[in-house]
Amino acid sequence: MPRSKFVAHPQRRASVVTGASSGIGAAVAVALAAAGHPVVLGARRVEKCEEVAAGIRAAGGEAHVHGLDLAEATSVEEFARAAEDALGPIDIMVSSAGHAEPGTALTTSPKEFAHTVEVNLLGAHRLVAALAPAMAKRHHGDLVFVSSDIIRTPRPLMAAYMASKWGLEGLVRALQLELEGTGVRATIIQPGQTLTEMGTDWGPDTTAEVLGEWVRHGAARHSHFLRPPAVAAAVIAAVTTPPGTHLPLIEVQPEAPIEGDTGGTP
Repeated sequence: MPRSKFVAHPQRRASVVTGASSGIGAAVAVALAAAGHPVVLGARRVEKCEEVAAGIRAAGGEAHVHGLDLAEATSVEEFARAAEDALGPIDIMVSSAGHAEPGTALTTSPKEFAHTVEVNLLGAHRLVAALAPAMAKRHHGDLVFVSSDIIRTPRPLMAAYMASKWGLEGLVRALQLELEGTGVRATIIQPGQTLTEMGTDWGPDTTAEVLGEWVRHGAARHSHFLRPPAVAAAVIAAVTTPPGTHLPLIEVQPEAPIEGDTGGTP
């Protein structure tokens, strides 16, 4: 039998995760570390990242922390350098940071709209520009981007967020074409409604209005929300799928509550 042309994944893969201070990003960092990969956590809230990293180290994993503001090009460049200084060549990049401010296209200010696109789209591209070319030269690596099922099911009062995620998926689709034959894979993770800190600073009245509009437009069919570890499991599936295979898109949805179950959300 001829020898496979595919190179086996190394057991220890240096990883970076953005938005790692809480929610999906924190859960992904924990999951990667639990799988044996050293990880660099990046976010603006460095102290929160340090708390996550401390938990990883206590469990026997390797974790490093560096401040990261995806809206600032120099911050992304410094983060990439710091990650490579700490771990060597990066083989897994997970873009999980996100910004969402509720509002319609008619009422969202151009400044706020631009900031959302800056973080969710341009920040992701800055990270790609800093890390992906070296992966392509080494013919190995995984790029994972946390998007949203808002692409498939538009939600009201999310105009800027929706536009930024459409742009992000367009970027990744282009990457998937460009990376063919390089050994580097780009994967989109599309979570449904997920219980994270995003939106916790909106205020109860705004949150109630947003959820009410989602229900009214059929964008929330039931009351269950995903937990961040469920999305992290999809990321792990993407980066551990065998060499020679590629999961370009993974959609993750919360399962509806069991009919008649009064035990509350699990």
